[in-house]
Amino acid sequence: MKKIIFTLLLGFTFIGFSQNTLIPDPNFELALIDLGLDTLPINGSVLTADIIDETDLVISNKGITNLTGIEGFIALTELYCDFNQLTSLDVSNNTALTTLFCNSNQLTGLDVTANTALQILLCDNNKLISLDVMENTQLNFLNCFSNQLTSLDVSNNTALTLLRCYD
Repeated sequence: MKKIIFTLLLGFTFIGFSQNTLIPDPNFELALIDLGLDTLPINGSVLTADIIDETDLVISNKGITNLTGIEGFIALTELYCDFNQLTSLDVSNNTALTTLFCNSNQLTGLDVTANTALQILLCDNNKLISLDVMENTQLNFLNCFSNQLTSLDVSNNTALTLLRCYD
């Protein structure tokens, strides 16, 4: 009986430490390899244990089209994914984010309503048609120029000290 329990515990421990986060974009995975968060070969995944405690991620200008897998970076406070080719970005799991640079992509939508700790948001030079920052009450710096916004409500953003919204 002790042998069975030990085997089960060992199996659960091994499974728990070997969970992977899917990274379908090879350029995203290569950027993680360059940062030492993954190893070759490119296989479409990264060990979740290797990314779960990361607080900042700089993956600017890497030709990334898909950031699926970013949800595994649950401790992330700073994300720099600007100057890529992203058309969508889901940061709803990254609730600790205080800084997000996603400018100069091809984003048509961006939902930051779950990112209530967000203080700096640069989402300029995209194709956004709407942007809801009502829940981002700690936001103090917002660049959203050169998008396709028709309106922007910053009435809840009392900490806002710099707003750049033109073009």
